[in-house]
Amino acid sequence: MSVKRIPLEVLFGDPELSQVQVAPDGGRLAFVAPWEGVKNLWVQDRHTGGRRRVTADRGRGVLWYRWLPSGLLVYAQDKDGDENWRLYAVDPAGGEPRLLTPGEGVQAQLLAVHPDYPDELLVLLNDRDPALHDVWRVNARSGERRRVLENPGFIGFLADERLEVRLAHKSSDDGGGELYLREGDAWKPFMRWGLDDSLGTMPLRVRGDTLYMLSSIGRDTSALVALDLKSGSQEVLATDPDYDLDGSSLLFHPRAEKPEAIGVMRDRMGWIVLDDNLQPDFDRLGELEGDVYLTSRDLENRVWVIYEQLDRKSPRYWLYDRQSGDLELIGEAIPALAEYTLAPMQPVRYRARDGLEIEAYLTLPPDREPRGLPAVIAPHGGPWHRDVWGYNPWAQWLANRGYAVLQPNFRGSTGYGKALLNAGNKEWGRAMQDDLTDAVRWLVEQGIADPGRVAIMGGSYGGYATLAGLAFTPELYAAGVDIVGPSNLFTLLETIPPYWKPMIALFHTRMGHPERDAELLRAASPLFSADKIRAPLLIGQGANDPRVKRTESLQIVEALREKGKPVEYVEYPDEGHGFMKAENRLDFHRKAEAFLERYLNP
Repeated sequence: MSVKRIPLEVLFGDPELSQVQVAPDGGRLAFVAPWEGVKNLWVQDRHTGGRRRVTADRGRGVLWYRWLPSGLLVYAQDKDGDENWRLYAVDPAGGEPRLLTPGEGVQAQLLAVHPDYPDELLVLLNDRDPALHDVWRVNARSGERRRVLENPGFIGFLADERLEVRLAHKSSDDGGGELYLREGDAWKPFMRWGLDDSLGTMPLRVRGDTLYMLSSIGRDTSALVALDLKSGSQEVLATDPDYDLDGSSLLFHPRAEKPEAIGVMRDRMGWIVLDDNLQPDFDRLGELEGDVYLTSRDLENRVWVIYEQLDRKSPRYWLYDRQSGDLELIGEAIPALAEYTLAPMQPVRYRARDGLEIEAYLTLPPDREPRGLPAVIAPHGGPWHRDVWGYNPWAQWLANRGYAVLQPNFRGSTGYGKALLNAGNKEWGRAMQDDLTDAVRWLVEQGIADPGRVAIMGGSYGGYATLAGLAFTPELYAAGVDIVGPSNLFTLLETIPPYWKPMIALFHTRMGHPERDAELLRAASPLFSADKIRAPLLIGQGANDPRVKRTESLQIVEALREKGKPVEYVEYPDEGHGFMKAENRLDFHRKAEAFLERYLNP
């Protein structure tokens, strides 16, 4: 069986359809699609099918948006990847976008909206202090904004159904978390948790005197709990014995004022339904072939937009009518994929050297016997993150070119409970890296991989792991591809964005303290072992990256070139932490494709 080569333009160009959301009145759909090669915002009438473009951006494009209850659209842009987000409002009926937040050097974050205040939103701005976001109330129609709360040192806030800020949280000195309840102008300590629970415990919503939050306190996995703010009593609403619940998927309809369902990412996405009225809907959605994500709903809770994730087909958007039970296909994100044979993504498990079970996703070339293949280990970023099942352009690109691809959810990954998460504390370049080394050995033992033709490739933490793999296990890899990966953990911690500084204790306790753990951080920094790197290395960097500054790449490039080591470096002047513009993604992946072909000979 031979398969057609999937063009890089299909894999890494902008999707034809993305971020579909239904309007609050249920009569229109908004979505992001290219116009003159740039992602712009469009609106389509559900009944006539007529569509119109509502933005005309020729630069960075629209990266994120949402409907306001009034029917206005609010979207976000930064400047060349600096992550200083600006919020704009635009009327889908026509007119120029209105800038709602300050420009240069200020980052805006959306905090809350509610149907009772249709044109208003709470926004976080760090205009007063780059390290702290104050709370502002903004009218999207008039552009009026006023500061309603000056931040005394918190990293996050929760507002209620009246758009009143009720709770705030911050990092504690030991890397844990502290939750405060607002009483007038004062803040009262309400709850505290330690380092072990710091990434599995977080407030999600507050309604009346009830706080809904994820909590791993007293259990291994994060559960959804309801806390009474007056008595402090709590009720567990949903839990899974093996996997953390996904707070970002919590369904909490603003008119229902209570949680309705929550997702849990096991090998694949699943749902725990909390409102029995929704069970028939999830039964109907379960008839779809892929994994189901609910992206938006109208205010009547009748019309839902569903994002269906599949591994061997393009992601799809569906319109679901709860009253009739009808599922109508809106469109495919990447229709051109239908012309090609994609590879299945298989959940697999392997044992690390200390016995810890690691879950991973394996994608194999669809046209080759899985024996003695060139292989790519693709560690995810974060590292407090995880890979999930579904269409993955990297996995499909590499498998289409003849490589086996393994994406390990190594220790330190989220989603698998706090035991696996906390096993990664202060293990950068150590046990976390050993899990990747053991992934290579597992592929070889299974007969899948040719031990002489294994590469490692990743972005952000995955880029760090690439550098660490080449520096600390130089005999293991034939090549490495690093995108925006840090090479020196001291300079990484010194140059974090100012708005991350209030949670610096989290980095010090999970990575290492630059003074107390100096020896550990030095040993874990690939820069100081650059002389041990033997394999060819390709590095891609955004010039304006606020998280991993360009010096992280430049210093290891310089060190390798001084030693005559093979390294290629490409920098994009209009990018930040990753490559958002299609032309830059395509340019880099053309270079990466030629690089891997040169050294792994697929």
